[in-house]
Amino acid sequence: MSGHVTAVSSNGEYSFTKPNRDSITLLTGLGVEGDVHAGVTVKHRSRVAQDPTRPNLRQVHLMHEELFAEVGEEGFKVAPGDLGENITTRGIDLLALPTGTLLRIGDSAVLEVTGLRNPCLQIDLFQDGLLKQVVGRDEAGTVVRKAGIMSVVREGGVVRPGDTIEAELPSGPHRPLEKV
Repeated sequence: MSGHVTAVSSNGEYSFTKPNRDSITLLTGLGVEGDVHAGVTVKHRSRVAQDPTRPNLRQVHLMHEELFAEVGEEGFKVAPGDLGENITTRGIDLLALPTGTLLRIGDSAVLEVTGLRNPCLQIDLFQDGLLKQVVGRDEAGTVVRKAGIMSVVREGGVVRPGDTIEAELPSGPHRPLEKV
């Protein structure tokens, strides 16, 4: 399974959206250099309030660009970085990857997939009604989250738009992604 990077984004301040960059640098065990969510322990405000010593399983947020077209059909305009992701992808089904998948990006970066992003109400503050487009229920009533995946940095490196992404599935039984 493979795809490519279409955009990279980071922000050193807490804000919902992240500006696009020419490149980002991934730091082993930390996340995106200079990004507010980088660190060994949790950085998301709600998680820090619960327990600031928990490991940061949300160092790098990836989102599939195909989602933008999907929500666009419902009248929403979303571009790379708008929903706070660090890496926007195309051609790889991020939501179908199992927990523990390694994503090899560009020349040297390696991310380990930790789970699904659990979208929050801030999405509706960005565009009213968008939250229902990125989280809903399937026919069986199971919650479906489409707002991307979270990962940790196993090997650092520079990531740029156009870089290839190669997915290496974990051995053994695959565990489906859960919210992190």
